[in-house]
Amino acid sequence: MSATRRKKKKRRQVYKLGIRMAIYTAILSSLVIFCLLWLGYEFEAKEAGTAALLSAAIICFFTYAISFALEYKRLETLERISKNISRKRFMEYEDVTTTYNDEVDYLIKQGVKSSRTIEREIQRLNRIENYRKEFIGDISHELKTPIFAIQGFIETLLNGAIDDDEVNRDFLRKAMRNVNRLIYLTKDLMEISKLETGELKSEIEKIYLYEVLYDIYESLNYKAEKEQIQLIINDIDKNMQVKADKNQLKQVLINLIENGIKYNVPNGRVEVGVTVSHENPEKLFIYVKDTGIGIDEKDIPRVSERFFRVDKSRSREKGGTGLGLAIVKHIMEAHGESFNIESEPNQGTTVTISLRRAHPVTQ
Repeated sequence: MSATRRKKKKRRQVYKLGIRMAIYTAILSSLVIFCLLWLGYEFEAKEAGTAALLSAAIICFFTYAISFALEYKRLETLERISKNISRKRFMEYEDVTTTYNDEVDYLIKQGVKSSRTIEREIQRLNRIENYRKEFIGDISHELKTPIFAIQGFIETLLNGAIDDDEVNRDFLRKAMRNVNRLIYLTKDLMEISKLETGELKSEIEKIYLYEVLYDIYESLNYKAEKEQIQLIINDIDKNMQVKADKNQLKQVLINLIENGIKYNVPNGRVEVGVTVSHENPEKLFIYVKDTGIGIDEKDIPRVSERFFRVDKSRSREKGGTGLGLAIVKHIMEAHGESFNIESEPNQGTTVTISLRRAHPVTQ
C-alpha cells in the first residue's frame, strides 16, 4: 500500500464519527421540519407551536437515548482501560470493537494494545530485576565464601599457628587456593561481561581443528589422569579446517572438557570427537561426551545460567566458578552457532557445538 493510499485511508477513518453524527443530525432535523410543516396545516398557530416544542423535546430525548445506546458502552470501556493503566492493573480485554470502525473504536483498540504492551514491558522489567537480585545474591555468595575462608586461615596463623611450619604451610596453601578462586571468578566475570556487551569481538579465521584439540589434550591430560579419568580424542582428519576464533574455541572446549573431568566418576572417561553434517556440508559438530554424574532433565535449561550449579558442594570443592557454560553459550552465540546438551542422571552428559567448515565437502 502506497503512502498516499495510507494517508487517504487514515483521513477517511478520522472523519467517520463526524460523518455519522452529521447524518443523525440531518435525519432528526428533517423530522423536525416535517413535523412543523404537518402541524402548521393541521392545527392553529398556538397549538402548532406547542406541538413543535413537544416534538423537539421528544426528538432531543431520542437523540440522547440513541447516542447513549451507541456510544456509552464504548466510552465506558475506554475510560476503564485508561483507569486500569493508571492503576497498573492489566487484563485481557474482550473484543469490544464494533462495525463502526471509527475514532472511538480506534482509541479502544489502541488502549487495549497499549495496556498489553505496558503489561509485557512491566513483566520484562520484573524479570530483569529478579535476575539482577539473583545475580547480586549469587556473586555476593561466591565472593564471600573464599574471602571468609582466607580470613579464617589468616586469623588462625596470627593466633599462633604461624610458628608451626607444617600448619602454616598447609594454611597458606589453602589460602592461596581461595585467592586463585577469586582471581578465576573475577576473570570469568570480566569475560562474560565483555561478551554480553559485545566488547569482546570474535576474530573469525580458518583454523586446523586437529591442532586445537591436541593442544587442549596436552594441557588437560595430566589433570584427567590425576582425577583417574581417561581423556580420549577420537581420530580427526588433520587437514580439517573450521571458521572460528581460535582462542575462544579453545576456551569453549577447555570449559567443556574440564566439566567432563570435574563431574565424572572414578575411572570414568571423557571422549571428544567430530561428526560431519550430512544435511548441511558447511557444518560439523564437535561433541564432548563423559561418563559422569549427569544432569537432571529439569536442570538442563538452566545449566548455562551464571552461577547455576547442579551439585553446588562438588562444584566449589573442584574450584568451579559456575560461569563456564555461561561463557560457552555466549561464545557460541557470538559465532552464530548452536550449543546443545543431552544428559541423564548417572548416565553421563554429551555437549555438542556446531561450527562452519572452511572447506565444505561437495555432495
